[in-house]
Amino acid sequence: MTVMNRQIILAERPTGTPDHRSFKFVEREIGEPGDGQILIQTHYVSVDPYMRGRMIDAESYVEPFKIGDVIQGGSIGEVIESKSNQYKKGDMVIGMFGWQEYYIANETEVRTIDPNFAPITTNLGVLGMTGLTAYFGLLDIGKPKAGETVVISGAAGAVGSVVGQIAKIQGARVVGIAGSEEKVTYLKEELDFDEVINYKKSEDIEMDIKAACPNGVDVYFDNVGGDISDAVLTQLNRFARVPVCGAISSYNLEEIDLGPRVQTVLIKKSALMQGFTVGNYADRFQEGASQLGQWLKEEKLTYRETIREGFDSIPDAFLDLFKGENIGKLLVKVGK
Repeated sequence: MTVMNRQIILAERPTGTPDHRSFKFVEREIGEPGDGQILIQTHYVSVDPYMRGRMIDAESYVEPFKIGDVIQGGSIGEVIESKSNQYKKGDMVIGMFGWQEYYIANETEVRTIDPNFAPITTNLGVLGMTGLTAYFGLLDIGKPKAGETVVISGAAGAVGSVVGQIAKIQGARVVGIAGSEEKVTYLKEELDFDEVINYKKSEDIEMDIKAACPNGVDVYFDNVGGDISDAVLTQLNRFARVPVCGAISSYNLEEIDLGPRVQTVLIKKSALMQGFTVGNYADRFQEGASQLGQWLKEEKLTYRETIREGFDSIPDAFLDLFKGENIGKLLVKVGK
């Protein structure tokens, strides 16, 4: 079966905030799967902030995208043709086949997912890399204890919303920082955060953090960097822990991001500040996925997804990440 495959490739490396010039739609014939391969029709694709870093031609923890290559990222699809003993037609699979409507995968590139345990989209969110990032970053680096104060920036995003819930499970007091009243309501009323700060309405973010954290900050889960993180760091307690997950405030800057120096704070407070990526914990993914699944089953975890419709909407969905419009995981439904 010959299939025409629509793909989105990197057309040029963006300077500053990406726009539609960074992407190009192409159509290519995909051909037939060979022995040990499967043909997948994409149903959902993930758009994530880390993709912005891969558009830069610079050394990082993962290779940059190449000009002309398909934008890679987490995707879920259905096997529509199989020449593999491990997969059959109709199986739902997940992999990194990215922004394209079809993909021929080697049988080792993907894994099956169980649509009966939870909606398949959760495998790109709360039960996938998003949830695992929250799980390992908070528990392995943050190590929250009952009664401690955990502050989360980007708290209504895909990772932040899971971090806050896990912190509550651990018995911590949770303070979120978000950018709209809708997000404040979501975090307080649906996720039971103890306090939430709308940084866009704040006249003095440092004073607002101090008021929300009268006993100081024991764990700061940093998703954004920038001025917000500078303000939180002034409120750290002795032996505080700071997992650094993201710095979306600086991803589109054209100049070097300058701010207060952190060394004095870390020394005075004997605090730990550690950057990480979820790939550091690849050998423990089963542990994390099992626990996240158990909490979801026990209704200790909940989630929200922002789902856009249509293959053509993928670039817009990605660009909207930097406007902070989504609540929870942002996905695009491509197929059925």
